[in-house]
Amino acid sequence: MVAPDATAVELTDRELENGQRLASVLFAFGKQQATVSARMSKAGVDRTAIIMLKTLVMVGPCRSSTLAEAIHSDPSTVSRQVAALVKDGLIERRADPEDGRASLLAPTDAGIALLQANRARFARSLARMVKHWEPADLDRFIELFERFIDDHDTYLPTLISECAQPVRSEGGNS
Repeated sequence: MVAPDATAVELTDRELENGQRLASVLFAFGKQQATVSARMSKAGVDRTAIIMLKTLVMVGPCRSSTLAEAIHSDPSTVSRQVAALVKDGLIERRADPEDGRASLLAPTDAGIALLQANRARFARSLARMVKHWEPADLDRFIELFERFIDDHDTYLPTLISECAQPVRSEGGNS
């Protein structure tokens, strides 16, 4: 787990170099994932739908605001996306038992089936990709990647505040 005050800690040159290397591989991985997402979208697989369905399966039925927070998205954007998924029969609105004026979002059977089919295809493809790896290397990589994802999730608010600085062009007005 990452310490909450990690931003106050000075970094060594080696730690900064490792951060640079990690940033580079994550950027490359992100580009590859964007390419996969774009191709999947052209084939009719909506990445946003998969993310929302996966999140709803993980957290259970929840309000739209909770879903927006869980996927780090704007509530109005999530509202529009949810409307489309409800229309497509992948998500349903249920009465909130604690507040009859509100509704909870939940995946439908069709949404869960879509998510399971997508996961199975992705898992088979990844298994083919790393088939040539030594089993011990793959096990260790997965273990370390899971650890990285946990640390990333814990550190995410700090990462966002440190990295979400506005970028200004040189030619614009000051």
